[in-house]
Amino acid sequence: MRLLPRRLAHGEEATVVEHLGELRTRIVFCLIAVGVTTGVTYAFHRHIITWLERPLPGHDHHLVVLDVSEAFLTAFWVSLWAGLLLALPICLWLMWGFFAPAFDPHVQRKVALFSVFSALLMVAGIAFGYFVVLKPAVHFLTGYDSHQFNYIARAKSYFSFVTTVMVATALVFELPVFILALARIGILPAEKLRRNRRLGYVLVTALAVVLPGVDPVTTVLEMIPLFVLFEGSIWLVVFFDKRWKRAAAERDAAWEHEYAETLGFGEGIEADAI
Repeated sequence: MRLLPRRLAHGEEATVVEHLGELRTRIVFCLIAVGVTTGVTYAFHRHIITWLERPLPGHDHHLVVLDVSEAFLTAFWVSLWAGLLLALPICLWLMWGFFAPAFDPHVQRKVALFSVFSALLMVAGIAFGYFVVLKPAVHFLTGYDSHQFNYIARAKSYFSFVTTVMVATALVFELPVFILALARIGILPAEKLRRNRRLGYVLVTALAVVLPGVDPVTTVLEMIPLFVLFEGSIWLVVFFDKRWKRAAAERDAAWEHEYAETLGFGEGIEADAI
């Protein structure tokens, strides 16, 4: 018995009711996946919270709760975010199975590689946020005017800040994907990117400023990978742009040859070429 609906082949027809039924089933399985992964992360929520508390200064990392339900809700939301992160590959795979038949197999392979590249960048962004950005940002904020303020780390506020920083760095690391997508559809060709590199750095700086983060340390630490990723994106676009143009030229040549053969001019074209 098949649990998941069968992935349709490219060009295979189905009724609207069948499409809606397939979409509903895939959404249900996404919710089940999130529920299972959240249950697993909740079973280990003490270890996750301890891991997230390490950037705090000092040796006593116990956070303060000011509400009766805050401890439980904090543990639940931390587990839910961790569960969403674990279930994300499964949910993306399920949703891609619904949209994939709209594309030919060649495009499907490209999108799959593109998705893997995006996922790796997201994981790198989260790791960068935790190991590089979080500790300096937390130490700067907790030590700011320490002679005037007594700092007490509240669980709700602290984990909200941690989530904001890690989501922001994950978005920062998706910059190459965004630029490659714009270049692929022709909005940002390689020549334009290289010619307007200085303007791009200004826009990247503005992006680092508007990203979530309330302190200059977070902003500066987010700006560094943005610069590196932007420059790397330019060279990626230059590399792929040559391949895209070559593939487009070959595709146009094949189409012209097929069109000429359809009209019965294939022999004449070959004779003229000779």
